[in-house]
Amino acid sequence: MRRGPALPRRTLLQGGLTLAGTGAAAAATPGAPLAIPEWTREQGASVLAAPYGSPSPHERGVVRRPRRSAVFPQTLSCNTPLQHLHGIITPNGLHFIRDHAGTPDVDPAQHRLVVHGMVARPLIFTMDDLLRFPSVSRLHFLECAGNTPFWRTGAIKATWTAQDTHGLLSCAEWTGVRLADVLAEVGVQPGAAWLLAEGADAAALTRSVPLEKALDDAILAYAQNGERLRPEQGYPLRLLLPGYEGNTNIKWLRRIKLGDAPWETREETSRYTELQPDGRARQFGFVMEVKSVITHPSGGEALGAGYCEISGLAWSGRGRIRRVEVSTDGGATWRDAALQAPVLDSCLTRFRLPWHWQGEALVLQSRATDETGAVQPTRAALVGKQGEHAEYHYNAIHAWRVAADGQVSVAL
Repeated sequence: MRRGPALPRRTLLQGGLTLAGTGAAAAATPGAPLAIPEWTREQGASVLAAPYGSPSPHERGVVRRPRRSAVFPQTLSCNTPLQHLHGIITPNGLHFIRDHAGTPDVDPAQHRLVVHGMVARPLIFTMDDLLRFPSVSRLHFLECAGNTPFWRTGAIKATWTAQDTHGLLSCAEWTGVRLADVLAEVGVQPGAAWLLAEGADAAALTRSVPLEKALDDAILAYAQNGERLRPEQGYPLRLLLPGYEGNTNIKWLRRIKLGDAPWETREETSRYTELQPDGRARQFGFVMEVKSVITHPSGGEALGAGYCEISGLAWSGRGRIRRVEVSTDGGATWRDAALQAPVLDSCLTRFRLPWHWQGEALVLQSRATDETGAVQPTRAALVGKQGEHAEYHYNAIHAWRVAADGQVSVAL
């Protein structure tokens, strides 16, 4: 459900409860019985007409926003509307998308997963084979390494919403098989230290992953939020590496090869490396560092004077969120926000802070700390360390500017 404007305090008028300044009281006249709306006077639509449920048509604006490459038309990203979501779970139909060669139409009956290389018993698994393994379900976020393109201020637009600034981020319950169980089946040979994961899309996206991560918490996921994966999320099988940058979570997974060194594929040499100020490129910066964003109020909203709950999301690829602070004066002072349960490892955490806006111009910010003690840096600190030529892993404190008329925009 979309958010409405901030609510003023509640007032009692002639014995009737009224939410002043909102549409909630439009159907009621003080001192008179509640009006009966049209939808209460007639039978509703039958759910049999919709075998797969859809959101209310009044929520038609809550959609992903696509961005296509002018050079490679099939390369696509679609941003999640974070400002319209509640809690921490992203519905499957709103989960962000990033692909490199479109979405393949994979037949699960014909799909195979090959596991070979430095193993005792190279094996080929069907989807039925994998479904026989013990299953696990965990809540984890996924974030594109290129989320929040704020390295160069010239590329930033004040009109961006949270969907534009942080929308390559989602969170879901993932169900599948522990990769460690599958590797135990094939037998890992001594000396193996890395694995190569390859997708079945036309780009054959491949990434090297440390074996230590694979044996720790990696999942071969076949379901998301209680249903089988959507095609754009890797149906029928994807690699899920909690806390790692999105591109390593290979979709349409078809092959795993074990070896003693990384493979230096295109996606880890010419892409997904971080250019340093001295001209060198940093490789294998897998973990998404501690980060947060206020999603309400946020870009594109218009505030009304009065009570407003500040709410947002925090996350870290290094573990649980331990603290989120909020500033309403551009970072001069900070207040602790409440963390809404559950607070889980490598998962989005919702934070909340009661606030009363009195109509003044100001700047809102949030700052997260994870269980390792890492604190979300300022933009000046991050750029001072990484330079302005980096492309990935931007996790600096984000700011929203609230104008005196209530309009919220990106603070440049």
